[in-house]
Amino acid sequence: MEDSTKYNISLDTKFKHLELIDVPSIVAACKEKWQNYTLTEVNDSVVRIGIVEGEFHWHKHDNDDEFFFVLEGQLLIDLEDHTIELNPMQGTTITKGVMHRPRAPKKTVMLMVETNDIAPTGD
Repeated sequence: MEDSTKYNISLDTKFKHLELIDVPSIVAACKEKWQNYTLTEVNDSVVRIGIVEGEFHWHKHDNDDEFFFVLEGQLLIDLEDHTIELNPMQGTTITKGVMHRPRAPKKTVMLMVETNDIAPTGD
């Protein structure tokens, strides 16, 4: 991916509290290479699903931590000095202010938890 215009990121919340969230249906309907949906709000945070393949750009979030949890596929998160490899049912938290670049060598489905004020493409 050459720039952030290649990402399809929806910040609108798709599901209200007490609504069923059917992840397999969301994944099956996705035709994009890099799609993020905001699934629901939890207090001052949001839960997002990412259905991704390819590279995101290097970025950081000055004021927000970011949690990634892989459901299927593989997510590589490049940091300045090493890479974190996440496989199904594995997660990690990226500390605010840390430069990082998520990459998915194959179609990957992940959940992200972050504040509702975060700019997903970075600060």
